[in-house]
Amino acid sequence: KDYLLRICERLGPLLDKEIPQSVLGVQTLLGVGRQSLLRAAKDFRHTLWKGSAFAALHRGRPPELPVNYGKPPNVVHILSARQLTGCGRFSHLFPTSTYQHMKMHKRILGHLSSVYCIAFDRSGRRIFTGSDDCLVKIWATDDGRLLSTLRGHSAEISDMAVNYENTLLAAGSCDKVVRVWCLRTCAPLAVLQGHSASITSIQFSPARKGTTRYLTSTGADGTICFWQWHASTMKFKDRPVKFAERSRPGVQISCSSFSSGGMFIATGSTDHVIRIYYLGSESPEKMAELESHTDKVVAVQFCNNGDRFVSGSRDGTARIWHYHQHDWKSLVLDMATKMTGNNVASGEDKVTKLKVTMVAWDRYDATVITAVNNFLLKVWNSSTGQLLHSLSGHDDEVFVLEAHPFDQRIVLSAGHDGNIFVWDIDKGTKIRNYFNMIEGQGHGAVFDCKFSPDGQHFACTDSHGHLLLFGFGCNKYYEKIPDQMFFHTDYRPLIRDANNYVLDEQTQQAPHLMPPPFLVDVDGNPHPTRFQRLVPGRENCKDEQLIPQLGYVANGDGEVVEQVIGQQTNDQDESILDGMIRELQREQDLRLINEGETPPNPPLNRSHSVNGECPRKLPGLDVASPPNVGLRRSGQIEGVRQMHHNAPRSQMATERDLMAWSRRVVVNELPPGIKECRAAKGEIEISLYTADKKRKPSHTLQRVSYFCSHSYNFFIVYSDSSSEYSDWTADAGINLQPPKRQTRQAARKICSSSEDENMKGTKGLEPKRRKLKQPRKKDNTPQFALPCILPAETAPSEEWLAPQWILDTIPRRSPFVPQMGDEIIYFRQGHEAYVRAVRKAKIYSINMQKQPWNKMELREQEFVKTVGIKYEVGPPTLCCLKLAFLDPITGKMTGESFSIKYHDMPDVIDFLVLHQFYNEAKERNWQIGDRFRSIIDDAWWFGTVESQQPFQAEYPDSSFQCYSVHWDNNERERMSPWDMEPIPEGTAYPEEVGAGVPVTPEELTALLYKPQEGEWGAHSRDEECERVIRGIEQLLSLDISNPFAVPVDLSAYPMYCTVVAYPTDLTTIRRRLENRFYRRISALMWEVRYIEHNARTFNEPDSPIVKAAKIVTDVLLRFIGDQSCTDILEIYNKELQGRNVNTLIPSAMPVSLQVRRRVKRQPMKASADAWKEQCQQLLNLIYEREDSEPFRQPVDLFSYPDYRDIVDTPMDFSTVKETLEAGNYTSPLEFYKDIRLIFCNSKAYTPNKKSRIYSMTLRLSALFENHMKNIISEYKSALQCQKRKRPRYRKRLRSSSSSPSTSRASSLVLMRHVQNRPVEGVRS
Repeated sequence: KDYLLRICERLGPLLDKEIPQSVLGVQTLLGVGRQSLLRAAKDFRHTLWKGSAFAALHRGRPPELPVNYGKPPNVVHILSARQLTGCGRFSHLFPTSTYQHMKMHKRILGHLSSVYCIAFDRSGRRIFTGSDDCLVKIWATDDGRLLSTLRGHSAEISDMAVNYENTLLAAGSCDKVVRVWCLRTCAPLAVLQGHSASITSIQFSPARKGTTRYLTSTGADGTICFWQWHASTMKFKDRPVKFAERSRPGVQISCSSFSSGGMFIATGSTDHVIRIYYLGSESPEKMAELESHTDKVVAVQFCNNGDRFVSGSRDGTARIWHYHQHDWKSLVLDMATKMTGNNVASGEDKVTKLKVTMVAWDRYDATVITAVNNFLLKVWNSSTGQLLHSLSGHDDEVFVLEAHPFDQRIVLSAGHDGNIFVWDIDKGTKIRNYFNMIEGQGHGAVFDCKFSPDGQHFACTDSHGHLLLFGFGCNKYYEKIPDQMFFHTDYRPLIRDANNYVLDEQTQQAPHLMPPPFLVDVDGNPHPTRFQRLVPGRENCKDEQLIPQLGYVANGDGEVVEQVIGQQTNDQDESILDGMIRELQREQDLRLINEGETPPNPPLNRSHSVNGECPRKLPGLDVASPPNVGLRRSGQIEGVRQMHHNAPRSQMATERDLMAWSRRVVVNELPPGIKECRAAKGEIEISLYTADKKRKPSHTLQRVSYFCSHSYNFFIVYSDSSSEYSDWTADAGINLQPPKRQTRQAARKICSSSEDENMKGTKGLEPKRRKLKQPRKKDNTPQFALPCILPAETAPSEEWLAPQWILDTIPRRSPFVPQMGDEIIYFRQGHEAYVRAVRKAKIYSINMQKQPWNKMELREQEFVKTVGIKYEVGPPTLCCLKLAFLDPITGKMTGESFSIKYHDMPDVIDFLVLHQFYNEAKERNWQIGDRFRSIIDDAWWFGTVESQQPFQAEYPDSSFQCYSVHWDNNERERMSPWDMEPIPEGTAYPEEVGAGVPVTPEELTALLYKPQEGEWGAHSRDEECERVIRGIEQLLSLDISNPFAVPVDLSAYPMYCTVVAYPTDLTTIRRRLENRFYRRISALMWEVRYIEHNARTFNEPDSPIVKAAKIVTDVLLRFIGDQSCTDILEIYNKELQGRNVNTLIPSAMPVSLQVRRRVKRQPMKASADAWKEQCQQLLNLIYEREDSEPFRQPVDLFSYPDYRDIVDTPMDFSTVKETLEAGNYTSPLEFYKDIRLIFCNSKAYTPNKKSRIYSMTLRLSALFENHMKNIISEYKSALQCQKRKRPRYRKRLRSSSSSPSTSRASSLVLMRHVQNRPVEGVRS
């Protein structure tokens, strides 16, 4: 019956793809025109316009071509119309099809490692590349020449930036250092050392405030540094203004972006937070923290004009933020959104969890482009958030999006699949595709790409060290350069002074002052003479002066190789290459004499002598030179890297050299016209910020005059290894080598220069304050044991927070997280290594006499069982284990035990291994030559077993790190057998040797612990977990569980982390059950008990919060223990019935609940007017609290003139007291409303949660709510009692109920009231 309809359903999407409908998604047999199923392309071709049609103006503008116009219009017609009307459309004159003529001019190999950074200078004449080989290189855009190499970094280059005056280049590296060079001379201007981990982003601020400029750097240490420099002298201040933004250990700032005027900068972090800073004041200040994302923020980008920016996150959304009335408001772009009416199968379902990988704006900010991890690009309307196009074509993740500098239609994308696409985002079509295929090596992943400012060129870098140059026109000039370009001095060793400035080791000159180097290929062989003249400074040399002699020498392995004789090191004789350079200098001197000039005299302190003696090393410089291993590649050692011994003594700088090289200009400065535009944008942003600030103050302002702002001191504990890559935020990605393990730095106090000055300036000016009274341990009035919320300046630092390894809810093999009942293998040598590492880093004090090997006989490995777990508050947080010895044969406990303390250290191997994993590893019996794989940072890395021998000779039988392995990237390491996994048949290897392959969720699950029989009782783990999850959900529906439902808010109770070492709560337990975190039911029960333990630890033992915690814990433990039970509420009701109500209900419990017992009722004595006296008593109690002092009188509007701009209805305690005494409140609800208004006003005017006024508000509000609930409850009970006295038949009717019904009703009433009862305090 529906055969025709099914045919049409199949034809419709196919036809839509070729000839789109007018209204997408409408499938009908009755459509006509573009909706007809019989439409053909020829039916909708637009009539070609005549020349006069282009001269017709519509509202003063040339007409827009129809979408289906076909081929581009004739250029002659366009130009003729422009002559007639004086105007024309850019899209007519320059159709997008023109970009099809851009071609690749040259692929140049210029680095030995991946190149992740590329940038054009502001003129577009120069290109900068930054690579993992630690070098920054400068290239000419017009002909591809290598102009200069900037040396100095000792680790991978992670980001680069050029200042807006085109005078400075800054590079950040994984060596934690920012280096700044002068672009005119390539001289180093600054070495900025303010981070304790890798640099993740570098930005020059566009802002112009007199001669003050800023350079910002963000790091994997969670800090952002603002480096101030002088525009005229180009001198940088030694100390930055620094903000440490680690909300928890391990947080990294991954990206940053300046607004077009330079007054705002946005940063994205791995803690899901976006932070905005303002530079319009005397010193940079933080103005906002945006916490809307639920996963890592990986990209932020300000628009080209205005105050909007877009953020992309791994939570699968992007957000467009705009600044309005001192608030940042966002428009959400959901990556799961699909194009309406698009039924054609696409790549949108390739991945389960969508993540944004990159974001960009078009040139005029009309659209936002997002790259998604399902390989699609999505184009969005930036005003409405509507999805306009979904662009497919990539086969791997896209990390490069680059908008054309002036054509809003054009966007460039590139990714790890080696594809480079040019897109027309107006039409949503592909214009041109380039594929980076490298002969003999497959494709190269494209890591960065940039358009030149004039839009005539774009350049890309790849994973193999190439620079790719694209553009319009012919390849004529690019054909004159070789395919491989290195300077023979590129990889020569450097010596560093105390400030980290560098000199060439053998010449002891600054690299930028050394004479022109030779051009060589990747193997270190000199290029022919025609290529040597491409080197700046060698343009006019004679041929014979550019031909280094070649000879044949034997290397260390006995192999005879061809080598530049000038590279041989001979302390006695001068090399031929040295003589050539010296002869070149002599001839240049003679030419100067013939021209009538006098060559400059050599300086008196020349560092070399005529007889060729080796120069003396400068004092205070540390020299570390790699060994001479020959020129040709040996393993991963490349020939060009070994040219460091080619250090001609004639390359010592003479005065003539210095003068000649100081005159050269590598990059020209920009004309001053553009600077005024940036200054104007900056003024607009300042006026926007200050105008809004007058309406609403920043959250650091205080209400009362005797509260002052304070500097906050942060402690940075962790730093990342310099060899990590993948977004520079330690996430999984395409790495070319296994990441090295992290190292731990000693805790170091960070304080910026501005903070120092502020603290000095305010010292002595702070008004004296009365010392706050200590909270009383016991009070006559019934109240919960609320903690003392300290002022922000005394709040604990981050190192007190519980570390992530014990907070994780997802099971992992490493690091080892102990659980009750674990059968494990203890490795003594691993424990000793941990103790040595702790003592060396001085992390905490260790008593060696108490170590288990000093108290008993311990073998190298022991079979033990976890019988006790306790956590100690840090820093650092320590896990204390009691380990009982097990008999290796029977598996039963022997009665002996010992205790250890430890914490997870990134650079220390786990010394506790689950017995199950240990047995599995023993069965594999690895042999020499076996291939294996191992998980490092959520990726598989591949290697080969080289040998097996004990890690330490004194422990010959230990399996701990007993294998020497050879990774596929030529690194070697010691491994333990349980860290090595066999490679299944059909496993996909990485496309590049030595790279990693992401681990799938299924593979991770297969590697986890497999429960043994009986560990989950009579049921399976899945069955029992699902049952307990349902029970917890039922328990969460009761109000008594509210205090234990979610983690404690540390902003409200900052001291909680200094008392409770192992925080937990019902939601965390449920999440761990969902993820099958617990290995056995006893581990689950241990954590449930910790809810009560934490509440008892932090609160008074007899406080209501502790009693409530005991109820929740007991109920849940009984439910877990009774595997046949499915309704936890039955256990809850029995628990209430079996307890004395006085012990169950806190003293602050509403009276209405206390009288509803299943015992004989007492006559109700409450009066409907009793609330007035109770409110008066509560008000007197509040006045006794010192926290109430700021709220006792109306706010002084002369001191705080903007108060009424924020607070519509002011209220204070004196006004409430007068109203109450005058009898103007008709019910306690009105009194309650006014008091709450006081607290709401306080939070609105002072929203900073770290301020003292905010803390005082919280404490006072909790006290008030605690007592007020009683008053309102009694008031309502009194009213209900009065109503019951009239209809007496209702009471008789209720009393006639049967006994079971009465019992059930009473129980339900009791349960409902407990649900409605507020349980305050802090728990879990």
